[in-house]
Order: sequence, then structure tokens, then C-alpha cells
Amino acid sequence: VQLQASGGGLVQAGGSLRLSCAASGRTFSSYVMGWFRQAPGKEREFVAAISWNGGRTSYAGSVEGRFTISRDNAKNTVYLQMNSLEPEDTAVYYCARGVIWTTTPERYDYWGQGTLVTVSS
Repeated sequence: VQLQASGGGLVQAGGSLRLSCAASGRTFSSYVMGWFRQAPGKEREFVAAISWNGGRTSYAGSVEGRFTISRDNAKNTVYLQMNSLEPEDTAVYYCARGVIWTTTPERYDYWGQGTLVTVSS
């Protein structure tokens, strides 16, 4: 299984970005998918998760109402739409495959390489 994240970049505060994560393999639609982020000097933190069929989502409190996670199982891709971005959202964003429904990074077994999001004030 390989996960390829893309879509990061530099954006001004208040702007939007959409991250994508393309997965290889034929079992993508069977798994929970999540987004995490890691800011400089900080630990990796949960951002959002989506169930195998998209029927259930979960968000960190800091992004609730601003970020939306979605997936297209036909394209083996999960997305993170990020609106109203703040400088505090600056981080490397990682997509990951979850073995169970959880926000705990230790229960995600495959990780993408990360994509850098920088929000300027």
C-alpha cells in the first residue's frame, strides 16, 4: 500500500486549500482514512478521519467547521478541504490508513509522505 499526499502550499490567512491523498491497492474502500499534521517542534496530531464508506467523520476541535474530509472510493482518494485557514494550521499534513475507527495515530498502519501547508498572516 502506498499513499501519496498532494495539494499543500503557501496561502494567506483566511484562504483555502484542498489536500488529496491517492492510495494504491484494491482494498482502499475497506479502511478508515485519516489526516494528521505535525507543526515544527510539536507532536503529530489528529486532524480528521472518515469511515470506509464516508458515512462517519470525526474532526479535531481546532478544525471543526473549517475543514471537511471526504473520499472517493472509485478513485482510491481521500480529500481534506481546508477553509478559513489560520497561521496555526501551518504544518506538514499526512494521510494515513486506519485499522480501526480511532483518532490515535498508533492505530494507523500506512502513512503518506506528507505535504507542507504554510499559512501566512
